[in-house]
Amino acid sequence: MDKIYGIGENCKLSELKVGQAGKLITFSNDNKALRRRLLDMGLTKGVVIDIKMISPLGDPISIGLRGYQLCMRKEDMANILVTVTKEYVVVDKKKKGGEING
Repeated sequence: MDKIYGIGENCKLSELKVGQAGKLITFSNDNKALRRRLLDMGLTKGVVIDIKMISPLGDPISIGLRGYQLCMRKEDMANILVTVTKEYVVVDKKKKGGEING
C-alpha cells in the first residue's frame, strides 16, 4: 500500500490521495516550457492544491486550486513538491439502514 502522508510532511503532488491538500513548494523539472505553462495555470509557490478525483485507471487526476478544477497527468504532478495541509480521511461507504438486495 502507498504511504499516506500527514500534515506538515513534504511529498510529490502525485502521491496525495483524494481529499488531501498540499501547499506548493517548488517544481523539480528542467522543462522550461512545462514550468511556464503550469505557472500560467495558477500553480505558483504557496498555492493550496486539493486532490478532487482520480480517474479509474489512475491518470489523469483532477485537482482544485484558486476556485477552479484542472486535470493533470500524474507524470507532470510527480515534478511538483508540496507540503501536506489536509489529512487523509477514510470514509465508510456503508449506508445506514442495511443492505439493498436486488
